[in-house]
Amino acid sequence: MQAEFGFRELAHTADWELEVWAPDLPTLLEQAALGMYTISGVQLEPGENQTRKIILRAADAESLLVQFLSELLWIEQDQNLAFVRISVTVDDDYNLNADLSGSSIVKMDKEIKAVTYHNLQVQALSAGLRVNIVFDV
Repeated sequence: MQAEFGFRELAHTADWELEVWAPDLPTLLEQAALGMYTISGVQLEPGENQTRKIILRAADAESLLVQFLSELLWIEQDQNLAFVRISVTVDDDYNLNADLSGSSIVKMDKEIKAVTYHNLQVQALSAGLRVNIVFDV
């Protein structure tokens, strides 16, 4: 039996692919972010000493997912920060508010260049939502 939410890396020919599942869209976005950091091998300084807030709006769940993860990648690359606590709310119009807590990156195994739209489709299932995300590395 699969957990209520989570993520796992899938085999992909050239890039990295991540399968993410959750009972709702905010949790799906949170798990996608944590999964992205995990497959990159991000290691942080001890303690959570940095906070950020992200506010986004998109036309649909797929666009919101790409925008959110792309914003996290930008913060990672520009400010050398990643987050261990991610709290997301999303309303019916795909307005996202995220509160993030983390710290500076001390090590990363491999850098993700971009989040792609390749075969991206948030699927509604009886137990919630599921998506496969392909990252350009």
